[in-house]
Amino acid sequence: MQNKTRLAYLCVVLSMICWSMSFVWIKIVFQSYTPMAATFIRLVLSSAMILSLSAIMKKLQKIRKEDFKWFLLLAFFEPFIYFIGETNGMFYVSSTLGAVIIATIPLFCPLAEMIFYKTKIVPSLYIGITLSVTGVCVIALNNDIMAGNSLKGVYFLCLAIIAGVGHSTLVRKVARRYNAISVVAYQNTIGMFLFMPVFYFMEYDQFITVTPTREVIEAIIYLSIFASSCAFILYTYSINQLGISKAVVFCNTIPVFTAIFAYFIVGEEITVIKVLGIAIVVSGLFLSQVKYKKIKALCRLR
Repeated sequence: MQNKTRLAYLCVVLSMICWSMSFVWIKIVFQSYTPMAATFIRLVLSSAMILSLSAIMKKLQKIRKEDFKWFLLLAFFEPFIYFIGETNGMFYVSSTLGAVIIATIPLFCPLAEMIFYKTKIVPSLYIGITLSVTGVCVIALNNDIMAGNSLKGVYFLCLAIIAGVGHSTLVRKVARRYNAISVVAYQNTIGMFLFMPVFYFMEYDQFITVTPTREVIEAIIYLSIFASSCAFILYTYSINQLGISKAVVFCNTIPVFTAIFAYFIVGEEITVIKVLGIAIVVSGLFLSQVKYKKIKALCRLR
């Protein structure tokens, strides 16, 4: 059991690393494609890859008749609604502001878990989540966060938050019966079909006129493999092992990893404020994962 928990923590960290890089890759793809076209392409590639992989590994489980509605709703929340919100939102705002807004999802997930699964939310969890969100905001203070950003983009990202909470809540339900590869395979494939008519009627004519650069093609492939496939498989497994609230709080590490990657890849400076923000995020994560009884015991010892 302890080994599974450790593996779950490793999986959730790796998923956040993949998603943190997606904020950079999305901006590159926007050089050639619109948000809707970019989303549809990555879903097509991701679905093809996961279905092929699951077939080779013989890991694809058949959906039970009574569970189809849950998979349909899961795909409706994410990728359909979430990607509409996130991808369009990122088209109008900076990567920094987008990452900060998305990082508020952990604040709402414990409430959803408490309502739908009657899970008791201990004080240390919410204190830790709030602390980690504060750390994200501190990291954002290093940038002129509202410069050049559109309120329209903020509205789209708020839609993504609602979808993200709904998706995380449903993942826990379906992950009890199906393995992570099956969940993501069906989620992305159904999502692809939901996007298909929207893409065809709104984006196809423009899409066929675009000649993408090599950099754009590489970014789409990376998004498909790492952000739309690997990250979701790892994240689904971690939710099943850790629970919604403990897994989703790791979303607050996305701006942390983004800042670190920006330093090594493009030479962006890591300031004292960024280091302080990272320290606060990590402290919040630690507090959110520690059992409340252990905290009380430590306080008594002191």
